[in-house]
Amino acid sequence: MKLYATSIPEILPDWATVISNNAGLIEVKIDDKSPSFHSILEELATEIEPGIIGVKAGDLCTRLSIEMVDTSEEN
Repeated sequence: MKLYATSIPEILPDWATVISNNAGLIEVKIDDKSPSFHSILEELATEIEPGIIGVKAGDLCTRLSIEMVDTSEEN
């Protein structure tokens, strides 16, 4: 799994690796098989819609102090 961010903390968890940092766009690869990553997902899991449990990307980024790129914005 990859995230694209505009800012990240100096120290990332062991399951997150910076792949590239070009023109202020930081590509972070997440090892989604890591038990540590799964424990955070379990902590953040909520009912997104009736009967659907998941983790919002914004909640994960807030927890990790990552400012994610908003791809919904029109340029």
